Amino acid sequence: MIFRKNESEISKMRAAGIVVGKTLLLLEKNIKPGISTAELNRLADEFITKQGAKPSFKGLYGFPAALCISVNNEIIHGIPGEYILKNGDIVSIDCGAYLDGFHSDAARTFPVGEVTEEALKLIEVTKQSFFEGVKYARVGNRLSDVSHAIQSYAEKYNFSVVRNFVGHGIGRDLHEDPEVPNFGNPGKGPILREGMVLAIEPMINVGSFRNKTLKDGWTVVTSDGSLSAHYENTVAILSDGPEILTLI
Repeated sequence: MIFRKNESEISKMRAAGIVVGKTLLLLEKNIKPGISTAELNRLADEFITKQGAKPSFKGLYGFPAALCISVNNEIIHGIPGEYILKNGDIVSIDCGAYLDGFHSDAARTFPVGEVTEEALKLIEVTKQSFFEGVKYARVGNRLSDVSHAIQSYAEKYNFSVVRNFVGHGIGRDLHEDPEVPNFGNPGKGPILREGMVLAIEPMINVGSFRNKTLKDGWTVVTSDGSLSAHYENTVAILSDGPEILTLI
């Protein structure tokens, strides 16, 4: 079932989104060669808690951390730990906050020091594919209009779109209906209606779209070892157009 949110509920999600957005800005300032993914997780956990919120991911389905931190060929669900970021890495950080009964969720991929032109292009195309998709997140459109726009943009630059993992509805639960694929033909799926809130999150690879999960049971990597990037925001469908709740 797709739950549509009223004005009061969206206001609460907006407040949670501000926490997420500020957390990602804090992390961006601290991403540099020599910092561990565990330290980034500690900074986020502490900051979110100080805002009166809770990290959405911590303990969810047994996940052990406040952030998902995925480096280089890791697509999503990387577990923070002893890994030390080094010059040339790219790091994807997925962050959620739960405040006053509602979640918001966003992700960014950041360069670490000096990275290759290919890596910078991947990061930029992944980000822009989100904005191409959100153009269609309007009342009366079909959900797959968003999906198709994301796929079309990414593939124009010869990157591939992850198939096995998708975006989602969001609200009182972190993961709600509907699923939000980043690929597909337009004109399919649910009609977008006022009050729907979606976590739209392109996951884009340099090489194949295929993936595998590591032995830790969480970390998803590209099957061919190619770089992957992730960009996500929580988006409310309003009568006058989409509102991005997690972009500060």
